[in-house]
Formats: sequence, structure tokens, C-alpha cells
Amino acid sequence: LSATLVLDPEPEHSLDIILVGSSELSSPPSPGPRRGEGSFEYWAHHLGYVCICCGSLQLHTQHPLFEGGMCAPCKDKFLECLFLYDDDGYQSYCSICCAGETLLICENPDCTRCYCFECVDTLVGPGTSGKVHAMSNWVCFLCLPFPRSGLLQRRRKWRTWLKAFYDREAESPLVMYKTVPVWKREPIRVLSLFGDIKKGGSPASHSLHWGPFDLTYGSTPTLGHTCDHPPGWYVYQFHRILQYARPLPGSPQPFFWMFVDNLVLTEEDLDVATRFLETDPVTIQDVRGRTVQNAVHVWSNIPAVKSRHSALVSQEELSLLAQDRQRVKSPAQGPATLVKNCFLPLREYFKYFSTELTSSL
Repeated sequence: LSATLVLDPEPEHSLDIILVGSSELSSPPSPGPRRGEGSFEYWAHHLGYVCICCGSLQLHTQHPLFEGGMCAPCKDKFLECLFLYDDDGYQSYCSICCAGETLLICENPDCTRCYCFECVDTLVGPGTSGKVHAMSNWVCFLCLPFPRSGLLQRRRKWRTWLKAFYDREAESPLVMYKTVPVWKREPIRVLSLFGDIKKGGSPASHSLHWGPFDLTYGSTPTLGHTCDHPPGWYVYQFHRILQYARPLPGSPQPFFWMFVDNLVLTEEDLDVATRFLETDPVTIQDVRGRTVQNAVHVWSNIPAVKSRHSALVSQEELSLLAQDRQRVKSPAQGPATLVKNCFLPLREYFKYFSTELTSSL
């Protein structure tokens, strides 16, 4: 058992040029005709009656970040992509439409949001994306001191709108906390369970007194690792300590947790973990070509864990992988290598966030 405090800030981003790149993930399919079919003048007169993401007239709800409506397909896409991040730490899709091939990235070091050329040209003004592309030190529409850019108007208290939108529209029972303004973010405090104590530690009863914690992490031993307890013991202990680590009911403090199984739990153990942790697991895989090199089962309340990864894949395939790993007796990469991208959404809540978090788990 160890308690790790992550204090190292991330390297600052250069402000010399604007960062423009394509998402590594393929863009979700468009639900209907794209907005480029209408002129800027058309949008100026019809903005309150159409989905600002795709132009559909079949409105379902209001966009949580900007003034305007949203259709049902775009709502579903927004919920799925809301907390998806690429390896560079920036969001994978446009913050307006949750699509887009080429994205303009905000240069504010504390912001991770991106905007597609089509949204910028349609809602801010024709040719704006080219002007932004040529700029340096561009700050996005959620970071600017003024709320309106062309037809695009930032919602007042958009963080409150975003949480209310998720609470109302999402089918997942997971709790989404209101994102924290940059000036209110604090360093993340991590309670890491069952790992080797490399930076000092103490028994659970003493470590919990160091709290409150922002992230509680635990995992089973890796395959082939000698341990004094059966795999299911780690599930029970994690659940027990999690009850003490959680903030009091009704607390606005963002609190996240993750439990990782390195393919050592039995089917009965998996069912117990799902029942105790009150959420279904997902499987995160390291696939090279058509071969699964490594995989873990993950239970977590961190946003986008379920969006980015699939539900449990074939148990037979995973069993074969586990048997092969034991037979070869080659140490697998640590679970933090597979789950590191899952922690990127926490940048919306905490001041410092770096790869040292995963190296300490």
C-alpha cells in the first residue's frame, strides 16, 4: 500500500505556433447533411431552430457548451466523445460537433479542447479557420474573455450546463463531476494500493488519514507474480478501502477510482467485482496487427473509460492469452501502460497531471 502525491507539472506547450493536427481516431459517422450546404446568412437567421452540430431540424436538446440546439444523434455522439483524448493529451474530436477530420487546438496550456475547420467557418465566419491556422497564440472560444465569436456564443456557466446535460441525457449511472476552472484546480492526490512501495508507505489505516484522496487505484498482481493471497482477495480489499477513501455523500469534490485485473480473476471473481463495484468492466487490449499482446479488465468511474474501450471480449481468447503468458513466463508490461490514456480526462479537474502518475501505480 502506498500513497503518492503527484506534484510535477506537465511541460509547458510552446506558444510560438498554433498546433493543427488530425485525430488518430476515425471520425464518427455524420448523422445527416453537413452544415456547409447553408450560407452564413442562412445560419444567422435559423441558428435557434437547427442543430448547431449538423444542421438537422429535429432538435432534441440544447448544446451544453454553446448557445443552440442539438439533435438526438449528435447528442449521443457528444456523450460518447466528450472525454476522449489522444496520446498528445488533447481531446480527440471537435468540442462543438464531436467530429471533424482536421482540428484547431487551443494554445492555452490549461485547455485541451479542439475545433474542426467546418464548425469554425460555419459558426464564426467564412474563412475563419484559415485565419486561425495562420495565427500564433490562438485561444479557443471557451477560453476567450468575451463570450461571442460570430454566431458562436459560449454559454454562461457552461461547466454547470455540461454537468446538467450529462446527468439528464446519459444512460450510464456513473457520476460526472462538474469540471473545475483552471484557477481552482489543485494537485491530484493518489492512493495506490497493492503495488510495490517505492516512495514510502504505511498500513491502510494510516494512509487513509493522509486523505482526502482524488484518485484511488488498485490492481491484482500480474500473471506469474508470487503473492500470499488469492486473486479475489484484492477485489474485497479494494472495495473495503474504497468505502473509506470516498468523500462524504453530497460532496462536490471530484473523486475517481480504478481497479485493474491482470487476467487472474476467475469468472466468479469477475462477477463479484462487478457486483461490489457496481459497474461493468471493460477490456483494454494491446493489439499489434491481429494479435492481442496484452489485455486487462478495468472497473472505473473515470469518464470515457467505457467510451474508448469495448465491453468484455471473448473470455476464451483472454484465457488463451493468459495461458500463453504463463507458459512463456515473460513478464507483461505493467497495467499502467495500458490504462494511461484513461487518466487524461482528469486534466479537466486537477492542476498537475503527468505521466509520473502512471509510473507510480
